[in-house]
Amino acid sequence: MKIPVLILIVFSCVCSSINATVSYDDKAIIINGKRRILMSGSIHYPRSTPQMWPDLIKKAKDGGLDVIQTYVFWNGHEPSPGKYNFEGRYDLVKFIKLVQQAGLYVHLRIGPYVCAEWNFGGFPVWLKYVPGMSFRTDNEPFKIAMQRFTEKIVNLMKSEKLFEPQGGPIIMSQIENEYGPVEWDIGAPGKAYSKWAAQMADGLKTGVPWIMCKQEDAPDPMIDTCNGFYCEKFTPNKPYKPKMFTELWTGWFTEFGGPIPTRPVQDIAYAVARFIQNNGSFVNYYMYHGGTNFGRTAGGLFITTSYDYDAPIDEYGLLNEPKWGHLRDLHTAIKLIEPALVSAYPTVTYPGKNQEIHVFKPKSGGCAAFLSNYDPHFSAKMTFGNTQYQLPPWSISILHDCKTEVYNTAKVKAPTTQKKMTPVGQFKWQSYNEETPSSEDRDTLAMKGLYEQLNVTRDASDYLWYLAEVHISPNEHFLTNGQLPVLTVMSAGHALHVFINNQLAGTVWGSLKNPKLTFSQSVKLRVGVNKISMLSVSVGLANVGTHFETYNVGILGPITLKGLNEGTRDLTKQQWSYKVGLKGETLSLDTLDGSSSVEWLQGSLVAQKQPLTWYKTTFNAPEGNDPLALDMNGMGKGQIWINGEGLGRYWPANIAHGNCDKCSYTGIYNENKCNRYCGDPSQRWYHVPRSWLRPTGNLLVVFEEWGGNPDWITLVKRTT
Repeated sequence: MKIPVLILIVFSCVCSSINATVSYDDKAIIINGKRRILMSGSIHYPRSTPQMWPDLIKKAKDGGLDVIQTYVFWNGHEPSPGKYNFEGRYDLVKFIKLVQQAGLYVHLRIGPYVCAEWNFGGFPVWLKYVPGMSFRTDNEPFKIAMQRFTEKIVNLMKSEKLFEPQGGPIIMSQIENEYGPVEWDIGAPGKAYSKWAAQMADGLKTGVPWIMCKQEDAPDPMIDTCNGFYCEKFTPNKPYKPKMFTELWTGWFTEFGGPIPTRPVQDIAYAVARFIQNNGSFVNYYMYHGGTNFGRTAGGLFITTSYDYDAPIDEYGLLNEPKWGHLRDLHTAIKLIEPALVSAYPTVTYPGKNQEIHVFKPKSGGCAAFLSNYDPHFSAKMTFGNTQYQLPPWSISILHDCKTEVYNTAKVKAPTTQKKMTPVGQFKWQSYNEETPSSEDRDTLAMKGLYEQLNVTRDASDYLWYLAEVHISPNEHFLTNGQLPVLTVMSAGHALHVFINNQLAGTVWGSLKNPKLTFSQSVKLRVGVNKISMLSVSVGLANVGTHFETYNVGILGPITLKGLNEGTRDLTKQQWSYKVGLKGETLSLDTLDGSSSVEWLQGSLVAQKQPLTWYKTTFNAPEGNDPLALDMNGMGKGQIWINGEGLGRYWPANIAHGNCDKCSYTGIYNENKCNRYCGDPSQRWYHVPRSWLRPTGNLLVVFEEWGGNPDWITLVKRTT
């Protein structure tokens, strides 16, 4: 369908003038007057290092992409109100300019809510504590803060002339993110908010279209788009909008305690081809390079440090073959028939069960066809024109000139490569014992009752100590009958270490599906005052859900002690003291200066299999340019730093549980299909960026919560 020029101008989000170079119609995004079938890939700048960016972008271009898509990460850019960070891994301008230098476009998803398995969904934690705040609804404090940050990013892009009408690479932006389900849940305030967000974004006059993904009622001129494993049945909410696939999931994220999801490339190619043959014009792979959740950026609870996502470029920046090569060949085929795709609407016929033929035949000449076999079990012989074509199960063939098969989604010609982790160095360790604090310490806060963890820590640390004293009289029966009292602690999660009189009594933890936990076991108490010290540990903050800012973390009780003469004693409302973080964090043991401020045990005195232990070592960078990682097998749970940079949370003791049956590319895919490594650690290896290393004298610091053997830690190189 063609629409009048006047309507196109009104609805194309060409905000600055009718001479702007980016618009759209129902067929495609139009750049400089030319309709384009655009292949895009997500690369999130903070999930890699600036030194990696040029190579990642080049590999994306070599893989046949036109566009790099990225979110904008509010909590990374505004860690405290009004204080901005656009340096290092958060140098957004540098990243976009590198994309431009490579000759690619940018799709900038400002949001500023991102979800993305990122801590707190990308919102800064301080935002939660603005008076009267309620996230993602018709709430004035939220709208003021959201608009201020959105304007900050848009004005920064304008000042650097990065929008396409200014000669820059940004051809699209996004406001909000997958808001449709939230709007449905909260009703009228959600509708009012989405309408406000659309008007606010449109008023920023960027000169490029704005999208709202998973937003069926996206107000004009916003383009509503689809996210998922498949989107061929998606239809935009207005007939003059292009059909866009903003997130085609190339795999799935990994959770601690879960297996590693993979997705066969044949099925990804099938999803792309099926979308394009149904008049689709924009496909973005989420992720094209997933990267690493460095430091404590992983969010959504129990998300691993690795964000590999089974993407075409792996976490370390190496090609994931045959995925990268097979999709490159697909992009080549699509570009070959692009003139027909953007100039005609498909004629569809149905030659047999589970079979379709889509033909694009413009009046100006040329022809392209898609032959589809949707049967997940049987191949099909399909006659088209004067030729018979053999289609494997669950596959689509692309015909150039409606004769020559230039690609079939199931016929993989790209090489298959295996990755190897080769040890290149071991370490000589020193250790330092983290002390359990006392309620008398100067840096503790005493209050009646139990306080929610985030409210106390403001996410300055994963760790919060809950400290209390329990008095036991000498006439308690359990002292003589051997029936120890039972301490029961109810927590909102995510992990908990309980110490009685400085001795570890036990550890419990939750999961992504059930972060809440209960500690309940017999404890040894003595006559007089007993110290209860409980270390509550968060493993990323919630990143999704209606009003996820209200979700709780930490020990909320009740806490009871059962088996005393009085029966059950309720400890919930007594006085508790709180200490944010670890002593080692306060001393900055992850840095060279901080680590020199304490005495470390060496040689045979180095602690092993002891909870709450710091380890440090120094090492030289191995020769070569191969990506590096730490093999943390043999350790329990904790965090890693190299030269003061947070490598991330590790948890190899959390073994993957799930279903790891044989994987077939045929049939409908979901995140529980094609899982791998059941029975192994959810994540064993942790990426060490080369750019973080000096030639000699690199400081490696590990904090171990559970108790592990550091002698098992090795430095490895990743090769193909």
